Amino acid sequence: MSRIGKKPILIPESVDVKIEDGKVVVNGPKGELSVDVRPEVKVELKEDKIFVSTGKEQKNLWGLTRALIFNMVKGVTEGFEKKLELRGIGLKAELSGEELVLHVGFSHSIKLRVPKDIKVTIEKNIINISGANKGLVGQFAANIRGKKEPEPYKGKGIRYLGEYVPKKEGKKAATTSG
Repeated sequence: MSRIGKKPILIPESVDVKIEDGKVVVNGPKGELSVDVRPEVKVELKEDKIFVSTGKEQKNLWGLTRALIFNMVKGVTEGFEKKLELRGIGLKAELSGEELVLHVGFSHSIKLRVPKDIKVTIEKNIINISGANKGLVGQFAANIRGKKEPEPYKGKGIRYLGEYVPKKEGKKAATTSG
């Protein structure tokens, strides 16, 4: 049973929330986000709080809906951020217009179109991805990481900043006895 759904969502002063026809629209300083709400889930706006409720049969949607709305409110006020680190000799990234170009050791460079709601900056070997939509930021970061995941022997590749990659032990030289 979800206990997250019981908590009300506090709305900051700089955020406008509209609930109409099964859709919740959140507007704030960093943009506007919306989510469709299932008809089994009831979303109410009272004073400066959002309450989510549902029947006994649909408890599984209760916490999910509350978490989605909470992430929208947090996204339009603070935003979300993921940082990726390029580790290895010759690995580099650059921005070319609306594309992120990765040089990660292949015979060709990899070009990824940056979604319009996301901001990408590059400092040395760190790629910083930020935006209001938590799902979009996380998915774009995962797509970049998937182009060259860190390998287990030397740790070269693209990883999240601070991510621990367990290293394997390489082959040992066979001793010859004669």
